[in-house]
Amino acid sequence: MCSHYQSLKEQDKYFRYFGVEPPADPGRHDLWPGYLGAFIRRHPNAGVGDEAVAPREAVAGLFGLVPHWSRDTKIARHTFNARSETAAEKPSFRQAWKRAQHCIVPADSIFEPDWRSGKSVATRIVRADGEPLGIAGLWSSWKSPKGELIHSYTMLTVNADDHPLMRMFHKPTDEKRMVVILPTDRYQDWLQASAERSVEFIRPFPADALHAAESLYKSPIDQQMF
Repeated sequence: MCSHYQSLKEQDKYFRYFGVEPPADPGRHDLWPGYLGAFIRRHPNAGVGDEAVAPREAVAGLFGLVPHWSRDTKIARHTFNARSETAAEKPSFRQAWKRAQHCIVPADSIFEPDWRSGKSVATRIVRADGEPLGIAGLWSSWKSPKGELIHSYTMLTVNADDHPLMRMFHKPTDEKRMVVILPTDRYQDWLQASAERSVEFIRPFPADALHAAESLYKSPIDQQMF
């Protein structure tokens, strides 16, 4: 589970590492469910034969997927992560999974709670090589009662009970899980993969390619909304 992450602070990283221009409003750097952030998806007009159309684009959306049937956007507080094992079946995610609405969530870092001391210690996790994380996700669009089109996204997760690093996080009684971090050379493959091929990308990222350190960040009480 990942409810807190940091998006790309340096805007030039969007093009440098993901080949896209940042959205006009990329949202917050420090993100929690329901906040506006950025995700990268296959351009809707990619593959139509127009070389002027970029293969991918960065879009602003809510962190937490809002399915088309939702009455409002409050559901985003509970749909920020999708279990890869059940995303094809769960009402909140199954349409996005079936339509292969794949996206990449660009992040400088993610945060997870280390409970080995008996209390929660916020821990910042980054790629060991200094590159940003490209997290596999699903995106959706929702039309508000006022007719406004709102994009949203969720991060896919995978079991991490046997992962040398990620198994250290969350309470001892909880299942260990981690977000699906894509290898850099698989970004475009993920964005254009069919629904049937989605599971090929659901793999734990190597522990030695990640670095974790206690965070100086202290979560404000008003962020504890679930």
